[in-house]
Amino acid sequence: DASDSWGISVSFISIILLPIVGNAAEHAGAIIFAFKNKLDISLGVALGSATQISMFVVPLCVITAWIMGIKMDLNFSLLETGSLALSIIVVAFALQDGTSHYMKGLVLLLLYIVIGACFFVSKTPLRFGRVGDKDFHAFCYSFAMSCVALSES
Repeated sequence: DASDSWGISVSFISIILLPIVGNAAEHAGAIIFAFKNKLDISLGVALGSATQISMFVVPLCVITAWIMGIKMDLNFSLLETGSLALSIIVVAFALQDGTSHYMKGLVLLLLYIVIGACFFVSKTPLRFGRVGDKDFHAFCYSFAMSCVALSES
């Protein structure tokens, strides 16, 4: 309903807005640790959360949907797959030497803005399984996509 009333795609809401709002406290903690020059703790918070989501929550959502008879798989579109691959490559290059400076942060921030803009202009169709479960399917799709976005960050 929010997607229809705001005129924003479900992908943008679930990949950009939900992770920002849902993990605001975690992001704030990571930023506070980074300001205190405790970058190892800050990276541990971010990467630990991403690992937890990608290894537990996403498979749990797929298995739960399978048990409920809802078609929800990890068959991502080209935009979703490309943004995931690009973010993994850029983050790997940013973290490989163990140092940090403003240019690396700027590159990561610009990548997030570009991915957000791509999802803002794209209209990804929902993948419905059973007829009549439109609201639940939209919720499941949004939740799965927000988990993917968390695994990217």
